[in-house]
Amino acid sequence: MQQPKAKIRLGDLLVQNNIINEEQLMQALSAQRESGRKLGAVLVEQGFVSEHDLLTFLSQHLDVPLINIPEYSVQAETVKMLPEVQARRYRAIVLEDQGDTLLVGMSDPADINAVDALSGLLPKPIKLAVVAQAQLFDAYDSFYRRTEEIASFAQELAEEYQSDEEFDFTSGLEGEQDTAVARLLQSIFEDAVQAKASDIHIEPDEGMLRIRQRVDGILQENIIKEKNIASALVLRLKLMSGLDISEKRLPQDGRTQVRIKNHIVDVRISTMPVQNGESVVMRLLDQSAGLLTLDQTGMPGPLLRRFRTLLQRPHGMILVTGPTGSGKTTTLYGAMSELNKPESKIITVEDPVEYRLPRINQVQINNKIDLSFSNVLRTTLRQDPDIIMVGEMRDTETVEIGLRGALTGHLVLSTLHTNDAISSAIRLLDMGAPGYLVASSLRAIVAQRLVRRICDNCKVDYHPSEDELFWLGNIDPSAKTATFKQGSGCQNCNQRGYKGRVGVFELLEMTEAMMDALKASDTVAFSKAAESNPNYAPLASVALSYAKMGFTTVEEVLRLVEMVAETDKSSEKSETAKEAEVEGDGTV
Repeated sequence: MQQPKAKIRLGDLLVQNNIINEEQLMQALSAQRESGRKLGAVLVEQGFVSEHDLLTFLSQHLDVPLINIPEYSVQAETVKMLPEVQARRYRAIVLEDQGDTLLVGMSDPADINAVDALSGLLPKPIKLAVVAQAQLFDAYDSFYRRTEEIASFAQELAEEYQSDEEFDFTSGLEGEQDTAVARLLQSIFEDAVQAKASDIHIEPDEGMLRIRQRVDGILQENIIKEKNIASALVLRLKLMSGLDISEKRLPQDGRTQVRIKNHIVDVRISTMPVQNGESVVMRLLDQSAGLLTLDQTGMPGPLLRRFRTLLQRPHGMILVTGPTGSGKTTTLYGAMSELNKPESKIITVEDPVEYRLPRINQVQINNKIDLSFSNVLRTTLRQDPDIIMVGEMRDTETVEIGLRGALTGHLVLSTLHTNDAISSAIRLLDMGAPGYLVASSLRAIVAQRLVRRICDNCKVDYHPSEDELFWLGNIDPSAKTATFKQGSGCQNCNQRGYKGRVGVFELLEMTEAMMDALKASDTVAFSKAAESNPNYAPLASVALSYAKMGFTTVEEVLRLVEMVAETDKSSEKSETAKEAEVEGDGTV
């Protein structure tokens, strides 16, 4: 076994080699005593040494290689030679089986106790390497997926209930965490959180149960053959979220919390009856991760400065638009976090309340008791607010109340499910809002999408096909001579070529020409005035600029353009249907 040279005191060595000074060491040791964390992590956190310099020093002093895990060819079977619990405990990963020995990466290879423990746990002598702790944790989430564990728990649950008939699963369910269904659900949640999934779909199908996770906007599927466990899972989830377990014919919505690795995750649950049972979709919201600030949304600097200026206006309406899952809520909550000051009263009307914010009065809509958007919004205007956030402009009444609130001295923030910024203003007119009211109240519209980001570790050149160049040229002729990138797939991105997402934004601020067109309800004139605005850049051209800079791929740009085109087509069909209906019998 390769051992560290001797038991060393990292702090003393760093001082001796002039990497830190004595005063910095004393400060770090004091902070270490309070937090109980390793000295190296404290030194990096306090900025006394960079992680790269620290790892390079350890590599040279201990005479072990410094390995970049994403660039290393790591096999899942090799990694799993060390159980996850022990790997996380000792901050280690088995990188390679070299025949007679195992290459083991550690964030602190100078920890002799951890090295001794690993030598006893692994079947072969070990050689040490030093790796970055952040890369280590990413590797854990990537390799220690719970697919096999989920299948095992599903089989165990199915064996308890052999028949496909309905069974009573309510007795002793609450509070018991050791039942097969509880372990299965916990494993499903843990796997989703590790994969950084935003949603979990549980879908009973003919002869199987599909469990799908939405990661970076794309669904990933896991099939469980034990279909008869579906009702047990749904029943458990209904009990957890306080839903009616006897109602299987109607959709239901609820909410619960689960604890995953000392994190509290809020889970929004929606059930819906389908042909083979009940489908469940769960939206995961990690409250402990905190809200993203506007700086963290990915909004470009010039656009962000304009948006912040708009937020400082005392009144008017600002809309954030886009389809479900485009990040509208993140942008709105980021804006409210900046506006949340003692001198401002903020009231929100939401369905559901996704994040709890201090000092802000948040109202949860409940249509069962007629606590609707419009009813709450009327009361809100009598509560002396400075800023009002309406979760969604769903109907004509809510739109009119919101616009009149913006007209009478309030800053109103809201969302709208529309295609882009231009169609959002037109949508308000379609919903029956008077043109003069929209023109007087609406100040700006932000439209956004999320596109997948290329994995930085496996980024390579990409040459678009002739068809792709044709479509890109329609967006911007200069695209035909631009250079593009794509991800080839690596361990860092699970061979997908993408890791994470980036926001694509467009901001449309109202000008005098646009307001005149809205007053006249002239949608054609409004569109022309908006498109001629020099400060307006449509979503497609912004996405293309990201592809030119190597942030995203041509594939993602064309996928966004296709989404826009499909929505435009749907709008055109809707308008054509209305015209045909008028021509047919003179009524709409």
